[in-house]
Amino acid sequence: MLLCKKIKLDLSEQDAITLEFMQGKCRGLYNWWVMRLRDGEKWHFNACKKTLAESRVYDPELNQVYGKLLAEVYYRLDGAMRAFFRRVANGETPGFPRVRPRHGFFTLCYPATYLTREGNTLILPTGGKGKNKRYPAICAKLTELPPEGFREVAISRDGRGNYYASFSYRQPEEATRDGGTVAFDLGIKTLATGVTQEGRIYHIGGFKGSRWYNRQLDKLRSKRSKCKKKSRRYLHLSKVYKRVSQRKRNKQRDSLHKASHLIARRLVERTVIVGDLSQRQMVMKEHQERNKALNRAVYNDWGLYAFVQILKYKCQLYGKELQFLDERNTSKQCSGCGKLQAMPLWKRTYQCAECGLVMDRDVNSAHNILTRFFARRGPYTQARPECNVLHATQSGVEVMGASCEGQVQQLNLFECV
Repeated sequence: MLLCKKIKLDLSEQDAITLEFMQGKCRGLYNWWVMRLRDGEKWHFNACKKTLAESRVYDPELNQVYGKLLAEVYYRLDGAMRAFFRRVANGETPGFPRVRPRHGFFTLCYPATYLTREGNTLILPTGGKGKNKRYPAICAKLTELPPEGFREVAISRDGRGNYYASFSYRQPEEATRDGGTVAFDLGIKTLATGVTQEGRIYHIGGFKGSRWYNRQLDKLRSKRSKCKKKSRRYLHLSKVYKRVSQRKRNKQRDSLHKASHLIARRLVERTVIVGDLSQRQMVMKEHQERNKALNRAVYNDWGLYAFVQILKYKCQLYGKELQFLDERNTSKQCSGCGKLQAMPLWKRTYQCAECGLVMDRDVNSAHNILTRFFARRGPYTQARPECNVLHATQSGVEVMGASCEGQVQQLNLFECV
């Protein structure tokens, strides 16, 4: 399986200037072709790639950029155009390739064959020869050891100005596990709520600091809007805003990796079923009264799409089967009698007027997803013995065993690292 390891780089000021120069030229070449395609020019990979020599004559500074980086621009644009044509053929929203903004770092992709590593120093080549060579080779110090046999290295930069090298490498997958089945319902209050065949319930929490970070970002944005653009205070607040925003993204990403690792690695169940939750459905017109808060929570704070993407490759790596199931009406349907009733997002407890079932709405939805999954494979009778609840948070994982009489025991199982 193809994986990637991201390692922070320690660069000198001159090497950072060289990276910024090369990524700016690659971004300019990419944007120039995007604008030509918008004006109606046809895209053909081989024909367009042959025009690189003409671009070098028009802009001599392109000769100071490593040739493999300029060639990668055409490969990246070709992938974007192929995706555009595929979406058009499937009747989806086309999404034409967009112009890359100036404030964003254009990732530089180096093939491993053309790189040199001396201990913990990675040497990145630049363009130009002899007297015409303006920038020397970049000597980047690695803070960690890279994986053996890496194939490609991608240089990127985060919002705080730190540079990273992402090494792609292959790792053998684990053998397929033997075990039961667990169904998860994704949500906002709890990142994932799962139910197993034996009735065990998993509550996996997500990132809890989004409200605090949102308040800080709102304050910074409000102060910056009162300043004159490009002033010293405006630029200072912009740097602080990027730093706080990057810190929020790092913590959110860390919580998503811990939650997905818990499901794919530590849980004993072999088959994982996840509802195909659509983020747009969570902010529909029927929830208009709380739409403003939901938009930010769903699209920015919780990261449901990123969680599913991380869960995909981790289940494949650790030998688990991941399946997606249509979860339409799973929150509205009673898991006891099957009656449907309206369940807006602010209503967190399911109370059935037909059979008297009272249950958390996410647990009820997970039961319906599990029942619907087994209904496709044949008759299934669901048994509900003692329910064990597992809470996964950033600080640790707790297991609670709750009997039918309501007696609860709590102990600390292990710490998430």
